[in-house]
Amino acid sequence: MAESLAGAQTALDYIRNRMEKARRRFGAPPEAVELVAVSKTFPAAAIEPFLLAGQRVFGENRVQEAKEKWPGLRAKYPDIALHLIGPLQTNKAREAVELFDVIESVDRDKLAGILAREMARQGRSLPCFVQVNIGGEAQKAGIAVSEAVDFVRRCRAEHGLDIVGLMCIPPDGQPPGPYFAHLAQLGREAEVPRLSMGMSGDFETAIAMGATSVRVGSALFGRRTTPA
Repeated sequence: MAESLAGAQTALDYIRNRMEKARRRFGAPPEAVELVAVSKTFPAAAIEPFLLAGQRVFGENRVQEAKEKWPGLRAKYPDIALHLIGPLQTNKAREAVELFDVIESVDRDKLAGILAREMARQGRSLPCFVQVNIGGEAQKAGIAVSEAVDFVRRCRAEHGLDIVGLMCIPPDGQPPGPYFAHLAQLGREAEVPRLSMGMSGDFETAIAMGATSVRVGSALFGRRTTPA
């Protein structure tokens, strides 16, 4: 475990240093950017060294996977903040509200309504992000760009959700900067304080465009051997 801890600490320090250099270089708010360590497909044994190194914010794509590995880790590290960053099916909403601390993938009215009812039933009020399909890609989840601002307002006014930000995944193989800039503009229009954008290959560009959190997986944990 000592060797694993050293590797985790080195990886975290490397990414955090790059994040801070990007933030200082571009000189824009926020003063700090949150690192969400994306641990999807990795077992608890691979995650624990990062917990021992002090990382507390993690992201998972799938409810069932999170249900299998995080309750045990949370029992040992109760100050974890677990983000759901993958598409959420309505029939998994109850478990998602039980397991997660932040929902980053609200993208339709039906889901918003079910999440709101589950939070009320469980006595939890989770901060939520609206996922925007920033590239208009048919194969990706997310609310359409043209509907995003109105959807944020509906989530707040009609469903009573605590919408704190927007999240996006730009199209593969294209420069991400314009898509991040577009999300930042939508965030200003929707009057949300947070932007979840940027992953292992483009998080510095995201920080330049105003990201308040970045979702980094392979640059921390290494290449995935299991499909995400």
